[in-house]
Amino acid sequence: MGIAARRTIALSTACAIALFLPACGESRSQEDAGDQPPQVGVVVLRSGPLDLTRELPGRTRAMRMADIRPQVSGIVHKRLFVEGQVVRAGQPLYQLDDATYRASYNSAQAALRKAEATLNAARLAARRSNELIRIQVISAQDHENAMLAEDLARAEVGVARSALESARVNLAYTTIVSPIAGRIGKSDVTEGSLVTANQDMPLALVQALDPIHVDVNQSSTSWLTLKQDMDSGRLRSSPDGATVSIQLENGARYPHPGQLQFSDVTVDPSTGNFMLRAVVPNPDLTLLPGMYVRAVIREGVLPDAVLAPQQAIALDADGKASAWVVLRDGKVERRSVRVSRTVADQWLVEDGLKADDRVIVEGVQKVEPGMQVQAVIMKPVPVTTPAPVAAAR
Repeated sequence: MGIAARRTIALSTACAIALFLPACGESRSQEDAGDQPPQVGVVVLRSGPLDLTRELPGRTRAMRMADIRPQVSGIVHKRLFVEGQVVRAGQPLYQLDDATYRASYNSAQAALRKAEATLNAARLAARRSNELIRIQVISAQDHENAMLAEDLARAEVGVARSALESARVNLAYTTIVSPIAGRIGKSDVTEGSLVTANQDMPLALVQALDPIHVDVNQSSTSWLTLKQDMDSGRLRSSPDGATVSIQLENGARYPHPGQLQFSDVTVDPSTGNFMLRAVVPNPDLTLLPGMYVRAVIREGVLPDAVLAPQQAIALDADGKASAWVVLRDGKVERRSVRVSRTVADQWLVEDGLKADDRVIVEGVQKVEPGMQVQAVIMKPVPVTTPAPVAAAR
C-alpha cells in the first residue's frame, strides 16, 4: 500500500470519529433533558376578606305618583303649567270655569245670613218667654214653642253653614292643584275641554323623581343561601348596610349609590322570585321611570374568601368543577372543587381548595395524576372587591 493510500484511509477514519463524537454528545443531552420533569405554571392561592355583591336587573319607578283628576265638572278655562316642568305641592295646574260654583257659594252665604238672622230673632223671643213665664203671663205651651223655635233656628244655621262649606269646597275645586311635588308629564286636555268629576282619564301625571325607586327581582334560592350564610356567621353584614350601585342601560356607572329599602314578603310562584326595592338619589333627574338598569347589591363581607383563576378550574359536561394541584413533593393531584360564583375573572371557591395551594394555570394538557413536575410561580391572585358578581351555573 502506498503512502498516498495510507494517508487517505487515516483522513477518512479521523472524519468518521469527528462526526461520531457530536452525535454521541447530542444523544446524551437529549437523554439528560428527558430526565427533567416538565414545567407548569402555577398560581399560589391566597385568602382574604371579600365584599360579595350581586348584579340583578331592575326597573326604575317614581317614588310617588299622582294622577291629576277633576273633582268637579266644568270647562277648562286655563292651563297653568308647562308640560315637563317641576311643580311644587299645592301649585295650581288647571283653572275651570267657576261662574256656576261661585254663584252657589254666594247663595249659600246669603242663606247662612238669613238663618243667623232667624236664630237671633228666635233667641230674643226665647229670652222674653223666660221672663214672661216667670211672672206667669204666658202659658207653658207658648214658652215651650218659643224654646223649640230657638232650637230649630240654631239647627238651620248649622245646615246653612254646612251648605256654605260645601259650596266653598266646590268653588276651590275649580282650581286643580298638584297634591305632590315632582315633574309633571304631558297634558291630555286643553283649554275649552269639558271635564267631569272623578273621570277615569287623568288630566296629567305628576311623579316625584328625587329620590327614585329601583325595583329588582331576586330568586328565592339566592336569598335562602344568603340567609343561611348570614345565620351561620360565614358571611358578615357590611358596615355600610346593603348599599346599591346602579349601572345604566348604556353600561355607564351611575354616580349616586343607593340603599336597599325593603324586600317583598311574597314569592311569585310562577317565577320563584321576589322583589327588592332600593332608594337611589336622583338630583339631576338622570333616572326616569321605566328605565332598565342593573343594580349591584352589596350582600356582605366574606372574611376568608379563596379565589382561583378561571383557567385553573375545569368544568365537565355535568357542571362539576376540578383543578390540578402541585403538592409539596412536586407531584400533581387532581381535585374535585366546588365553586359558587365568578368574581371578575376568578372563581370563588367554596370547597376543595385552600390558601397556599398551588393550582396549575399553564401546561395542564401535559400532566397526569402523580406526575412529577417543576412548578413555575405565576402572578399571585389578589382577593379584591369587583363590582359585578355572577352566580355559578
